[in-house]
Amino acid sequence: MGKILCSTRGGEASYRAQDAAIALAKEQGDSLIFLYVVDLHFLDKTRRSTIVPVEQEVTKMGKFLLVMAQERAAEQGVTAETICRKGEFHPELANTAREETVSLIVLGRPADGESMFKLTALQTFAAEVERETGVETRII
Repeated sequence: MGKILCSTRGGEASYRAQDAAIALAKEQGDSLIFLYVVDLHFLDKTRRSTIVPVEQEVTKMGKFLLVMAQERAAEQGVTAETICRKGEFHPELANTAREETVSLIVLGRPADGESMFKLTALQTFAAEVERETGVETRII
């Protein structure tokens, strides 16, 4: 029995990735973990006084998205754990994968025109994470 780590951030790509991860966990009898990373590096050029309230709100939103993902899994008969981390996404994803000894990392595939993330950049990112962790990283 393996363990699947599915990162989530909300939006259609995340929902598709969640559904695929849930289906894989159910089909393979794997356990499932949803991960949300509170990454506030986009605020690096902002005054420090505004960061604390933003961090609290983004953390609340992340925890809410995790509960929603957990409920989606439960509706399909899959029990899922949730993890909310703070920091840069790449190292937090890799560290969580290692700490939780996962067998698969699932990332959501951006839809054309739906996301600021480009598929080629995500493929490069997935390859880096896979190389770093030794864990298969699948874009769904």
